[in-house]
Amino acid sequence: MKKLTAIAFTLLMTSILNAESWSNYNGPNHDRVSTEKIKNWDSKPNALWTVEAKYGFSSFVTGAKAVFSLIGEGGDEFCVALDKKSGKELWKTKLSKTEYNGGGGAGSNTNKGGDGPRSTPSYANGKVYVYDAALNLYCIDEAKGNITWKKDITREYAGRNIKWQNAVSPLLLKNAVHIIGGGEGQSLLAFDKNNGKLLWKKHNDLMTHATPIYSEILNTPQLIYLTQSGVLAVNPNNGEELWRGEHPFKVSSAASPIVDKDMVYVSSGYGVGASLFKIMKSGKELKCEKLWYKENELMNHWSTPVCFEGKLYGMFSFKEYGSGPLKCIDMVTGEEIWSKEGFGPGNCILVGDRFLVLSDAGELVQVAATPKSYQELSRIQALKGKCWSMPTFSEGKLYLRSTEQGACYAMAK
Repeated sequence: MKKLTAIAFTLLMTSILNAESWSNYNGPNHDRVSTEKIKNWDSKPNALWTVEAKYGFSSFVTGAKAVFSLIGEGGDEFCVALDKKSGKELWKTKLSKTEYNGGGGAGSNTNKGGDGPRSTPSYANGKVYVYDAALNLYCIDEAKGNITWKKDITREYAGRNIKWQNAVSPLLLKNAVHIIGGGEGQSLLAFDKNNGKLLWKKHNDLMTHATPIYSEILNTPQLIYLTQSGVLAVNPNNGEELWRGEHPFKVSSAASPIVDKDMVYVSSGYGVGASLFKIMKSGKELKCEKLWYKENELMNHWSTPVCFEGKLYGMFSFKEYGSGPLKCIDMVTGEEIWSKEGFGPGNCILVGDRFLVLSDAGELVQVAATPKSYQELSRIQALKGKCWSMPTFSEGKLYLRSTEQGACYAMAK
């Protein structure tokens, strides 16, 4: 028995190296990229479990033994914990009652399929952090789902919500949880993740639906927000402004910023388009220069692309439900390299040498990470329902959400 156990362990470690947790919405490094090394890919992913997951556009994040997401039931939002191995519900914690004003259920038939929570939890050290649609920030115990502490941003910090309600996920960094949505002089907020104590509050920027990211540019750590005023980078320790860049706002900006070396890319729908900024250092100060702005082009409605070796890969479309393309774009020039129709506003992540792409209709497609041409490696119908969520990858497993289901797929033999 000991020999068999040792062999099984060796096989596991050989097939999946450097396994990591996907603990923030945008992944372990805030760039939708997994650094896990998969030795043997399964061309036909195996469904380990599929469960009902009522309503919502929330993605999964992974904890020690469970994955976490938000669902909607009867007008209320809930945070749910599902066992990693079986998908069994471990607990369900009630959050707030919210009306979404029809953002997810209106429009053509291909856009229908339910509404619900838009935000994704974050996880660290046995705690789950949730920023719900009504601007309530929670710290929930992983073991039993008990609320450890809560902040009502509307009541305590003059919070200002946005049309269709909050979609921003809390960003965890070291000892702090970072959000946006407060009032004047306290739009950006940082709390101690252990006890909820306010660490700092700054700025007047109005929120969008875009989750901020953490990055280091020119050896300077920074949080980068896409606000209604444009792009704002701040010092994570105190919220002090590092640099700003102008980018228009109309109705909604929902895709997160993207960093590649000293460049920052942002994009919005509703006729806005995309902007690329170059960050420069002058003495100890940072400043930005806009390299280009493409109005009504390269629109990422809410599907944040992935940058790989200077190229952007992702869904570039606006309200092209069921038909919008997956594209490869040269980030420096903004020029299209290749395009493939039929994905709609889904999402993709990068794992090793391939993209794991989830279409808005629930198809899981493996695509080679190359600018040479669109190279499809496999395609399966992975979920029922509407998929506007981000795939999540951890320990060789892929976790997917729709407005009807949650599922776990094994991606390695």
